[in-house]
Amino acid sequence: MPEQEFSETQRKLWFYFSIIILIAGIGFYWVWGIMFGTWNLFVTEHIGAYAITVLLIGFGLVGALLTRKKEATK
Repeated sequence: MPEQEFSETQRKLWFYFSIIILIAGIGFYWVWGIMFGTWNLFVTEHIGAYAITVLLIGFGLVGALLTRKKEATK
């Protein structure tokens, strides 16, 4: 199956959306840590919040890496 090309506008929108997801994950972790006074990822009491954080940061990073501008080949 040939690689589907996206327009420059679509690529930028997906990149910005991925960055927003990444920032949301970091912000969620920061706010959660302040509200509940815990920063330890290995405490099982708050594992759900940390799972959300990992998913948001992971999808943000992967999305940003997949939609970055390709290098021009000579």
